[in-house]
Amino acid sequence: MRARVAVPVVVLATVLPMLGGYAFSAAGAEEAAPPLGPGVVTVEVDMRYSRYSPKELRVYEGTLVRFVVTNHDPIHHELITGDDDVHAAHEAGQEAFHPPVPGEVSVDPGGQGFTAYQFDEPGTVVFACHLPRHLEYGMEGRVTVVPT
Repeated sequence: MRARVAVPVVVLATVLPMLGGYAFSAAGAEEAAPPLGPGVVTVEVDMRYSRYSPKELRVYEGTLVRFVVTNHDPIHHELITGDDDVHAAHEAGQEAFHPPVPGEVSVDPGGQGFTAYQFDEPGTVVFACHLPRHLEYGMEGRVTVVPT
């Protein structure tokens, strides 16, 4: 029975840092990964099963994140990053495609897109897909911006 218990712990300690940016300390407690930045950083975001991976990021204020977004699904998706006003406009909008502007990109099925967003103020910034029913399904993530 001890071998059965030890194997999942090893698997979790190996897999969790890749999935959510977390690691385990020697005591087994979960610790947040250090924030990215400041400066320019590149983050690869996968869209699969109408979910983002990673769905949580931490960055220092003043960080410019270049998002490389890959859509592994057979349907269109988008990544819209911004404040409440940006998301409200997209929730009410009817645009099926967004040209790449700061913080916004549409990605075809099996395709890849690029955008960048400057995180200047501490707080939480949401990124989401506002195509019909995608947000309701859970296609949303968060960037926590911490002071430098």
